[in-house]
Amino acid sequence: MVAPAVPELYEEEDLFAAVDARTESLQNLRELGPPDLLLTECSLSQTGVYHHVTGIDASSSASLAAYVNTLTFSPLDKTHKVVSGIYCCYNAFSHLDMRVEVKIPGSLESYCIDERGDKRVATEALWLETFLCGVLRAYTYADDGSGDSIRKIVGVRRFNPVTNTEMEHKFMDAAERLFFLGRQLSSDPETQVPNTVSNHLTSGLLKYIRTTGRYTSGINLLEKLRIRDVEVSSLLARVLIMADEEVQAVRLMYDSLQDVPMDYALLDCQAAFCQSKGESEMALECAKRAVTAAPSEFSTWARLAEVYVNSEQWDLALLTLNSCPMFTYQDKDTPRMPQPSRIMLPILAESMLDEIDEGQPKQGDPHDYVHPSLRRLHASAYQGTFLKAYNLLTKIAAAIGWDQLLKIRSEVFVMEEEYRVERQHSKSIRRSSSIATNGNEDQQNGTNAEEQDENPETTPSENKEEQAGDSIEKPEQTMASEVVKSGKEEPDPSHSSYTQFRNKRLCERWLDNLFMVLYEDLRIYTIWRTEMAQYRQQAIEYKKSATEWEILGELAERLHHFDEAIEAYQHCMAIRFSPKAMRGVLKLYESKHDTRGMLGALIRLIAWQYRWYSEFSPELLYLIRKLIEDEGAVKVRSIVQATNLPQPVLDLTHQYCQLCATFRSSGSDG
Repeated sequence: MVAPAVPELYEEEDLFAAVDARTESLQNLRELGPPDLLLTECSLSQTGVYHHVTGIDASSSASLAAYVNTLTFSPLDKTHKVVSGIYCCYNAFSHLDMRVEVKIPGSLESYCIDERGDKRVATEALWLETFLCGVLRAYTYADDGSGDSIRKIVGVRRFNPVTNTEMEHKFMDAAERLFFLGRQLSSDPETQVPNTVSNHLTSGLLKYIRTTGRYTSGINLLEKLRIRDVEVSSLLARVLIMADEEVQAVRLMYDSLQDVPMDYALLDCQAAFCQSKGESEMALECAKRAVTAAPSEFSTWARLAEVYVNSEQWDLALLTLNSCPMFTYQDKDTPRMPQPSRIMLPILAESMLDEIDEGQPKQGDPHDYVHPSLRRLHASAYQGTFLKAYNLLTKIAAAIGWDQLLKIRSEVFVMEEEYRVERQHSKSIRRSSSIATNGNEDQQNGTNAEEQDENPETTPSENKEEQAGDSIEKPEQTMASEVVKSGKEEPDPSHSSYTQFRNKRLCERWLDNLFMVLYEDLRIYTIWRTEMAQYRQQAIEYKKSATEWEILGELAERLHHFDEAIEAYQHCMAIRFSPKAMRGVLKLYESKHDTRGMLGALIRLIAWQYRWYSEFSPELLYLIRKLIEDEGAVKVRSIVQATNLPQPVLDLTHQYCQLCATFRSSGSDG
């Protein structure tokens, strides 16, 4: 494959500032670690030049030194010859940073740095761990085609870590040898406690198998591991389902649950399979058992809520969602570097495409105008458990409408106003019985005190007022469980006798916040669609900046208004190329099974990825593989070649097709 260009970040005052910053950050790493770091020194200047990289073979000091040697000359300045380099690669198993120092020509020294900054000896066992971490990072931290990951860190070269069957064998062997240490690597943000089948090793392994379609390799590996631990059955079942070996998967799940009847991962796998077959009742029983088996895990509750949503039991879906244990989002480890003195971001000649470059803001240009109301949409920042919970809530809203959702919400949760009224009513009853005992003087004092207590507490009616130009009803406040649990409400012994809400629950504050965020999303969406309709009636162009159209596309997609999302993304693309908008348009072509449209979008997304130093996106490779599986390699290559774009750009997509041929993907030989 054509190697992406080399970004260069300069440290002109302190040659080793980037490496020192990496050493200081080691004690704070919680996930797979940041991308690898390469710092080089040039012969004619005491300048440190560095960039980040993923996907390099980290199985030995020699393989890392080989990468350093590919950069003997600065691609931007051939007079500045590289005389030395330090390559840093994080081992998340042992919490060590593996380092290789290369002098060109001449010496090579390898060692590792621990969290205290002390040097240790780099052993073969540590290199095996580092190699596996390198492959997992390349898959887990890759960009999905939308550009979000690429924009997070400046100057990362992303390579495919497994480019042939020989390298796959090496990866599978390392995964087998270290599999039962996987829980040390942390896990996806939706998992509370990493375990044998839920951690970054298993996630990366499943992502690799799904991307490449190498099901047989995955099945062989997992069958060997299952002999050692029956819990591996849930992973094996998932791969068998991916490979369309459903009968075998069902038999495996049934047999394994005889041995481990409360394995929540297996029960969840069963529930997902039953759901995919439209068997809601069977899915419900499996999901309920999974919740019983793992009540502190988000995934089991979320699956149960999803089953209720699919079977249109909206009240139970809301109550289940309210029970989900929510975890603070732990983002991927990112490098914490000092501000470089300058940055050079060259463009690879092979990735140059006029339609991608035209209209892009130049350095120093003002940023796109974005209306403050669009900047304030909090849902766009959701990650982890909150993102999944919000997606379930929007699914319900899309299915039954906002007004009906509010109605069901008020039926299942205690609303703040009714709580106040009921408390006041209950206290009045207690006062009446107290009056009979204590006489008129106590009655007078009690009433005055009660009036002082209660009057400020009444909920103002502005919660129900509609804002100008807005037909979306603002949600009333629920009585949050946190308020009652924290003792902010004085305990009321007669609470259990409150007739109004004996069968209602207290709403968790986070879920209440999701309703407010959904309200804001719906309000802005409604205003946008109303304004657009009015402009069309008057035959006036509705103008927004490219960034605003991108935000509106994401908004519509979040709310499951697919056609409106595509419309916004297309408006964005008419102004300038945006990978996020193109990724949205690609979904339109996918839904219509438009092969030419999909390949047209993929060619541009692959070129954009190369433009920003990424030769590898698992999601784009997966889409190319699926097209080849459906249409055949000859047809896919022919359509790509017939596209009226520069040949070097088309060759980048051909390289993805060649990868499918190397792995003998279905359809690649016909």
